[in-house]
Amino acid sequence: MTAPNQQQRARLSLSTIRLSLLLLTSFLFGLAICSAFFTYHYAHEHLSSALDDAPLSTLKGRGGGIGGGVHGVSSVRGAASVVSSNYELASSSSSSSSSSLLAGLRILATIASYDFMQLPHLEEVLDGFQDLCYAGSMVDLVIYTTVVYPVALIDMLNDRMRCNNPSPTSGMTVTLQLKPPSVRLHLVDFHRTLFYDRIDQYDLFIYTEDDIRISPKTVASYLYETRRVQKLLEGTKDKDPSDYNVGIVRYEYNFPENVVITDKTRHATENVTRVYWEHLGKPIFEKAVDKVDDEVLSQYYISMHLHHQGMYLATRELLKAWKVRPNCKFDEVRNRPGKGSQPSEGTQRVWMSSQMLYGGRHCGVKQLLPVENFGQLTVLHLPNKNYRRVGKQGRLGGSDNAPKNEFSDGTEVFQQSSPDLLRALELHVEMKRQFPDLKTSNVGGERYVGVRMVDTDIDLRGYAKNHREAAERRLEAYREYVARGGYMVEEDLAIDIDSWRILS
Repeated sequence: MTAPNQQQRARLSLSTIRLSLLLLTSFLFGLAICSAFFTYHYAHEHLSSALDDAPLSTLKGRGGGIGGGVHGVSSVRGAASVVSSNYELASSSSSSSSSSLLAGLRILATIASYDFMQLPHLEEVLDGFQDLCYAGSMVDLVIYTTVVYPVALIDMLNDRMRCNNPSPTSGMTVTLQLKPPSVRLHLVDFHRTLFYDRIDQYDLFIYTEDDIRISPKTVASYLYETRRVQKLLEGTKDKDPSDYNVGIVRYEYNFPENVVITDKTRHATENVTRVYWEHLGKPIFEKAVDKVDDEVLSQYYISMHLHHQGMYLATRELLKAWKVRPNCKFDEVRNRPGKGSQPSEGTQRVWMSSQMLYGGRHCGVKQLLPVENFGQLTVLHLPNKNYRRVGKQGRLGGSDNAPKNEFSDGTEVFQQSSPDLLRALELHVEMKRQFPDLKTSNVGGERYVGVRMVDTDIDLRGYAKNHREAAERRLEAYREYVARGGYMVEEDLAIDIDSWRILS
C-alpha cells in the first residue's frame, strides 16, 4: 500500500472516531434532558399532592393560573346551580386539580353605597371584585343604594365589569338594589338577611362599605388563615374555630395636611407611609395591639385593641355557627346599643360591620390577625382623609385643648381641575356614538345579561318632586335599555356629563 493511501485511511479512521464521539455525546446529553424533564414533572405532580395534606403552618403561597370566559353581569342567582365545584373550606386538604385558593370559589359580596357622593371610591371597589372573577371565582355582587343610576353609567359599568374569563367556574353579576332614602344609616342592615337567605349557595360572604379596596390577595389571605386556624385548633377540647374570625385592618397614607402634592411639592412625600389611624397609643402592645389569650394561637396571631373594620368576611360554616352562638344571633338585624349620635359602642355601621361580632358583650368572637402575614390583611381606605382627624377635638387622640376638627359649612369654594381633562363617562358615550353597530355585548343567548337594577323596595311617591321625576325617567329608560338588549340610543347618549349626579 502506498504512503498516500495509508494517510487517507488514517484520516478516515480519525474522522470516524470524532463522529462516534459526537454522536455519543449528543445521545448522553439528550438522555440527561429527558431524565430531568420527567423527574421535574413527577416531582411537581407528587409535591402538589403532598402539599394538600401537609400542615398549614408549613405551606407557602401557591399561585394559580388565570382562566377566562365571557360572563355577563345579571341578577343575583343561586350559584349552586351554576357552579358544580364543592369548595369546602373546613376540609384540611384542597383539591389537587387546582392550585388556587380562589378557583371555583362562590362569593356573595354586598356593598352599602348610599348615593353618588363616594362614586370615585366605589369604582375602585368594583375593580377589586372584578379582579376576583379573573382570579377564578364566581362573584355575585349586590350594591345597596338609594339613587337610580342613569343608563349611560350602567352601560359604562357593563363594559368595565364584564369578566372575560373562560373558566366555567368563574363569572360575575352585579345587582343594584334600590332602597328608599329614608333608611339612612340603616342601609348597612340589609346584607345580613340576604346572607342567611342564601347561606347554602355560597362559600364565602363579604360585606363592605363603599370605600374599601378589597383585592384577590385579601380574600385568598383570609381563606388561608381561616384554614390555618382550623388546623391549629384540631384536637383542642375547649376551643372551636367559630370562636375566632380572621380580621382586617384599614390603612391610609399620611400626606402632609397643609400641602397639595404637585410637581413643586412632590418632595413633601419623603416621609409619607401607611398609617393605621384607628389604632393609637404606646406602648403599642398595651394600647393598640392585644396578644391572643390562647396557648396555641398566641404563637401566630394578634388582635387589634379597637376592632372596627368597616367590613368583614365570613365562610358559610362560620355564619351558621354564629347564628346559634350564645348571646350572638348574628342573623338577626337589630339596632346598635346605646343612645346619641356617637354611642360608646359606635354607630349603626360600626355595629353591623364589627361591634356585634367582636364585642365582648355580644357575639364575643375574637378577631385574629396573623403576625407573619399581617400586611396581606390590610386594606386601603380610599378617601385617605381620616388620619387628619387624629389628635383633633372629639376625635381619636384629641383632648379638649386640641385643634378643632373642621367640617364643611356649605360656603367653601373649591378650585376645580381643568375642563380639558377627558372624563371616563364622556369618552364612553363618544365611543358608543362612533361605533353604533356594537349592540350585542350585553346579550347572552337571547336575553340581557348586564347590571340589574331592582326597584321593588322603593315607592317613588315618597320622593321629593324633582327627585321623583328624575328617578321615574331613569327607571323607564333602564327598562327600555334592557328590553332592546342593553345598548344605548340617542336619548341615553345625551346625558349631561356635568350635572347628572346633581339630579339624583
